[in-house]
Amino acid sequence: DEAVWDRIVSTNLKGAFFCAQAAARRMAAGSSGGAIINLCSLTSYVGIPTAVPYGSSKSGLLGMTRALATEWASLGIRVNAIAPGYFHTAMTDVFYEDPDWQTAMLAKIPQRRFGTMQDLAGAVVFLASGASAYVTGHCIPVDGGYLASI
Repeated sequence: DEAVWDRIVSTNLKGAFFCAQAAARRMAAGSSGGAIINLCSLTSYVGIPTAVPYGSSKSGLLGMTRALATEWASLGIRVNAIAPGYFHTAMTDVFYEDPDWQTAMLAKIPQRRFGTMQDLAGAVVFLASGASAYVTGHCIPVDGGYLASI
């Protein structure tokens, strides 16, 4: 459905682009650059049936992250991303209500658990801090080892 495609791509890709652009303008006006952290997904790397618009938008966001990182590096602006694995959120409630789905997914995750919001914090703090001063254009999967195992 074209309306679904437009809504998802507009939110996940177009929205992220204009938000990053606005942030970069402010960072460039200052003297110390900054860090932009995009929110990709496992679908940036892996195709998921029935999630074509979502996966396409998140794959596009990964490409945009890399492109903006090269474009804005000279301004002292680092652009990176995180790719959360399986986290229980309002968007994924329907899946987590199915015990068979949970069992099947946990079998694919080497750490044998779903992520928590706290699991994302370390990656975000790292990418936002000076500890990642020489890191730009990358995406850190926070997925319990899912991508490493496929």
